[in-house]
Amino acid sequence: MSINPSDPRLPKASTTGPNQVPLPIRTDDIFTGLSVNATLSLEKKHGNADLIRAVNILDIGGPFQVIDPWTLQDPDGRHLINAGGYAALPFGESYPPLLQFITNFIDGNTSMGLPQQAASDWRAALETNLVSLLASEAPSHSDSGVFFSNSGAEAVETAIKFARGSQPRSKYIINFTSAYHGKTLGALSLTPNPELQAPFAPLLPGVITLPYGNADVLETTIRKKGVSSIAAIVLEPIQGEAGVVIPPPEFLPAVAQISRQHKIMVIADEVQTGLGRSGHHFASIAGGLEPDIITLAKPLGGGLIPIGATIIRRPIYKKVLGGLESKRHSNTFGGGSLAMAVALKSLELIIDENLAETSQKNGKIGLDRLEEIHKRYPAFIRNVRGAGMLFGVELHSVIPTYALPIGDDTVRTLSTGLAVRELHLGGVHACFSLNASSVLRLTPPLNIPVNLFSEMFTRIEHVAQQNRSSWRMLRRMPTKSLLRLARLAIKR
Repeated sequence: MSINPSDPRLPKASTTGPNQVPLPIRTDDIFTGLSVNATLSLEKKHGNADLIRAVNILDIGGPFQVIDPWTLQDPDGRHLINAGGYAALPFGESYPPLLQFITNFIDGNTSMGLPQQAASDWRAALETNLVSLLASEAPSHSDSGVFFSNSGAEAVETAIKFARGSQPRSKYIINFTSAYHGKTLGALSLTPNPELQAPFAPLLPGVITLPYGNADVLETTIRKKGVSSIAAIVLEPIQGEAGVVIPPPEFLPAVAQISRQHKIMVIADEVQTGLGRSGHHFASIAGGLEPDIITLAKPLGGGLIPIGATIIRRPIYKKVLGGLESKRHSNTFGGGSLAMAVALKSLELIIDENLAETSQKNGKIGLDRLEEIHKRYPAFIRNVRGAGMLFGVELHSVIPTYALPIGDDTVRTLSTGLAVRELHLGGVHACFSLNASSVLRLTPPLNIPVNLFSEMFTRIEHVAQQNRSSWRMLRRMPTKSLLRLARLAIKR
């Protein structure tokens, strides 16, 4: 749909008037270029000031400009291969086919933008395609329902509500150590990280945390608590924020067998692993599990649109959103046409470009490269792990954890921060792991060109060569910056 800007029905814009409140920054100011210093100053004044200070001290704070879908430029003009999108950039930044689709959508769409209580062609298409993809690997999901939200955490909140709402007498939810499911209150309750949870207690009651990868303890706990008291088992098929932790190969099939035997619902959090990142469309199914509920998010938005999706078996869906209670769970923007359209195109590109298979193939090549680097520089890198295009690099601390008057975890976080800085200076943009302070992650776009993918590991090896022992990173950090970072750590 296109409306002429001179259409007389449109209100006339004005920046002056007796009751006009002047905005300090207008959209045109951003297009013409807000300076780096102004951007950092405003972020510190009105945003998450200490986060901006920390990344700025490490020289990784940006703002960044997009050179191409796989390459960023920092304020110093340095070009970086972008492996730091936290698994939310399946095509990199500003992928031309996706941008062109959005232009076409804006020009040609006539559907209602927020069809909250009406049918929607874009939403219907995405629901159908997601269920079809899942049913191609798990046929029992052929009639499943989909609920849309705005993030991975919201998708998990939806899963929790459907699990509890469909069996209100079951009071326990089982989760696992080192899990990460989000930071909204319900999702946070399933994320057993004391540092993240403590300030927000009390959390949801009835959460039982068991060791990840241990099916025997799961079976024992279910029998001890009573089968009917367990509402759901919630797990990640691969724990991303825990530093790319892959369970023993027998674990997911054992969970499947236990859940079938006791008729207990299983929720697979595939926000990070789903739709190609792990080398599979659904890592849980590839690993031998057939969940009742699956959460998706990150790649579905194509790096441009916030979206969450929860795929739910039809009987569970109808128990919660059936009859006159069909709006018992809802949100304002979930299912909006722009988000649905971008997600529909993103899913189309993931399938048409065969990105799950590409991720699996290139992931093996990448992990081999990392293992070679680890063998050459074992005093810098402690361990490496990978699944598809999800890589974890575990580092040695720059100093013994007892050598500073701060906690062990803080020393590990500082060490990883210095390593992320070194990679940045070496031309690779990496990311942290919230539940594994000693692990940095690499999540390059699934469609990264082969030569650039190879160059990324060449740059990583060069960084390892410069820092053969992790303590050398301290020598490469300006003393003044180290002191500022130490003060920030002590403040923590």
